Amino acid sequence: MKADVTKLLLTSCAILLSSVFVGAQSRLVPQKVTLKNGKAFNLNLPAEFEIIPAAEGLKRVRFFAKSPDGRIFVTDMFNLTDNSKGAVYILDEWNAETGKFGNVIPYMTGLRNPNSCQFYRDADGQHWFYLAETDKVTRRRFTLNEEKPTDNSPQTLATYPDYGLSYKYGGWHLTRTLAFGANEKLYVSVGSSCNACVEKEKVRASIVEMNPDGTGQRIIASGLRNAVGMRWIGKTLFATNQGSDHLGDNRPDETFYSIKNNSDFGWPYCHSNNGRIFADPEFRRRRQCAGVVKPYAYFPARSSALGFDFFNDADSPAVIKDAFLVALHGSTNKDTGHGYKIVIMRKGKRPQDFITGFLQKDEVMGRPCDILKLSADAFLFTDDNKGIIYYVRRRK
Repeated sequence: MKADVTKLLLTSCAILLSSVFVGAQSRLVPQKVTLKNGKAFNLNLPAEFEIIPAAEGLKRVRFFAKSPDGRIFVTDMFNLTDNSKGAVYILDEWNAETGKFGNVIPYMTGLRNPNSCQFYRDADGQHWFYLAETDKVTRRRFTLNEEKPTDNSPQTLATYPDYGLSYKYGGWHLTRTLAFGANEKLYVSVGSSCNACVEKEKVRASIVEMNPDGTGQRIIASGLRNAVGMRWIGKTLFATNQGSDHLGDNRPDETFYSIKNNSDFGWPYCHSNNGRIFADPEFRRRRQCAGVVKPYAYFPARSSALGFDFFNDADSPAVIKDAFLVALHGSTNKDTGHGYKIVIMRKGKRPQDFITGFLQKDEVMGRPCDILKLSADAFLFTDDNKGIIYYVRRRK
């Protein structure tokens, strides 16, 4: 009997200590960030991590891609207008001690809203560079260690609606995002032309699959209002999605999906609220919400979920082990206060804050966009508001 009581007490203590430890791992503490221009402010993250501005002076810096020679490329859309001032940069001269890049090389300039780029090696061993602009997806041969494209005859694989922001049908959502799958297919997300409408163009609010040479194009997912973040994790394609804005400040959810073939995600007829599907009061169809996919996870309305990565390494810190880190870009309406942070997300659990402080009272300190894991305990993320690339790592 005494042994049983002792065992029970030890078990209770272990559970209590475990709870305290987990809570300590998740507690955020302010850390001072000082930029090259002298501006200083605090961001909040777990004490075991540090945050460093790794590259500054960019504009609307967006999504990362690792090149086959080990370098990191990143897109830059310049600003929020529909323009042809975008660029792709090479982040060069990495210093692991300081956590900074020594040089940022303009790889391509004069681009129309370049949101995403990717690399692919074909069966013959040829490397290719893929670029998504508003109006098209192109590819060109890539030579290892090049600092400018050596192939000046790009192939256009697909064209997309490009009517500009002011056009009623075809104007909204200028970004296109690329992802290569374990099945050797290329996936392209194309946002809707509006907040909520019945589209005139089938390719809108969808994800398109194609072969690496652009053949065999087909829509594999529909009803995604704007799936800006998209990445393959193992054998699964995941995507973030931004909900409609006409149903108030607190619904629908911003959503995170596991993408399956021929899936219907509902927009504009159906939405998610706290993970539950509901019908839009204005847009009706015969089957309404039957068969609409429920989200893998969800975030507060208007938080604008964008890029993400997954940390499943054996030696990843407990706070992010077997979890996604997701950039919540934040609403363009600062008054809602939603987003402006990076969160920890696990299936079936509510998101937990990982980095906060990008919105301080009425001042925007940054808007996280994409996340790129570098190791089990370190990653980069882009801030497309201040044009900064940050490096986050576990303290030594």
